[in-house]
Amino acid sequence: MSDRSFLDWPFFEPRHRVLADELDAWAAAQLADVDHSDVDVACRDLVARMGRAGWLEHSAVSDDAPLDVRSLCLIRETLARHDGLADFAFAMQGLGTGAISLFGTAAQRATWLPKTRTGAAIAAFALTEPQSGSDVANSTMTAERDGDDFVLNGKKTWISNGGIADVYTVFARTGEGPGARGLSAFVVPADTPGLAVTERLQVMAPHPLATLQFSDCRLPVSALVGQAGQGFAIAMSVLDVFRSTVAAAALGFARRALDEAIARVTARHVQGKPLADLQMVQGHIADMAVDIDASALLVYRAAWTKDAGAPRVTREAAMAKLFATDHAQRVIDTAVQLHGGDGVRSGQMVESLYREIRALRIYEGASDVQRVVIARQTLGGS
Repeated sequence: MSDRSFLDWPFFEPRHRVLADELDAWAAAQLADVDHSDVDVACRDLVARMGRAGWLEHSAVSDDAPLDVRSLCLIRETLARHDGLADFAFAMQGLGTGAISLFGTAAQRATWLPKTRTGAAIAAFALTEPQSGSDVANSTMTAERDGDDFVLNGKKTWISNGGIADVYTVFARTGEGPGARGLSAFVVPADTPGLAVTERLQVMAPHPLATLQFSDCRLPVSALVGQAGQGFAIAMSVLDVFRSTVAAAALGFARRALDEAIARVTARHVQGKPLADLQMVQGHIADMAVDIDASALLVYRAAWTKDAGAPRVTREAAMAKLFATDHAQRVIDTAVQLHGGDGVRSGQMVESLYREIRALRIYEGASDVQRVVIARQTLGGS
């Protein structure tokens, strides 16, 4: 059983503790034997199951409930601790509809959010291009105005849920200004003519990822999210909310790694004594526990700050993501080491965690990019 004492911290309200307990019980019953052999099938099934259970209600705003970042973080931490693909499936529903949820028109929200919040539709966030990952201002995909339409041309890659999504939030250059000032956001249904999946990307921790090609993809003006030229600000605002949840997922992976390590060192004996009796092993366990608690403090500080009304939490979210993902990597590596040869055996939980954690230090802002963000915020720049 993972440490639950953090739920007593003043960051949380009673409803958050109820949410964490209920989701933990559901995940223990529903996620123990998720079949990862076909990730497309698994993700569709997980989205449907989480939709039926009501967990996806938290992924987007509703008429009477804004996004609650503490809830999002608790959900991602809990799901990641139980199953990495379940965390991925939940996270993409929130990120994929983040622009619609926070900036969309009433019609856009009414069309898509009831579907994504119930698991009836799968969402994706299409921002990255072959030449522009963290450098969003370098995007080259275009959306040219043609009467009452926009015509999209270009390529997006490393798109999570690419190939299985029902709707994509796509960012393209509309030309109101140079660099970041000339981007706009669009809602693109997956069956729009001119949108094609050209490549499925295989990674070491299998997830549905794809490259998308837009060829004279025609959309009505009503597909525009917010105002033309606001795409960069919309993307950054969405990432500002969801970046803390990436840190929470890393925290969940780290907690599971510590659980697995404790089980290993208490059950495994050397010269008639448990590994846990060795001071060197105790030192490793102590370091893991400190890394986890420090990560949790940064994650839930960022989430609480946003929920308390801060318009932006750029610095807090960047700190949480940088620290939690980097230190989760260290915690999991230690857990693998404490498992010895079994730690690198395919199918072992710590081996799976080792593959899962690496991507979190890259996507939604790589670690070195977060350092730049933190430094600029600390130095008083932008």
